[in-house]
Amino acid sequence: LWSGYRYLGMRKTNNEAEYGGLVTGLQCALSLGVERIVVQGDSQLILRQIDGVYKVKSPLLKGYYDEAMVARRKFESFETNHILRARNSRADELANKAMDNKSSKGFHTS
Repeated sequence: LWSGYRYLGMRKTNNEAEYGGLVTGLQCALSLGVERIVVQGDSQLILRQIDGVYKVKSPLLKGYYDEAMVARRKFESFETNHILRARNSRADELANKAMDNKSSKGFHTS
């Protein structure tokens, strides 16, 4: 199980931040040689868009979606798993560290 956090700047919507975290996580997993991945998240919108259930209507999110889909295709196996926000406190903790410290930690991408 890997975790890290990345400061994304101040001018991001919640959905942009969710997608930014997803793309960064996927890129990090690929750089570590991960071939099979289960993405867990509390944003049903993002997960359903990535799974093809919902269309991406927002121009702000389209670029993030495209990046995530390029990364997704590089995995041998890719699954998503929705978890309740109340059970996702570790993600909130990491996001708050990134925002409070205006810094990133625990990842690299190639």
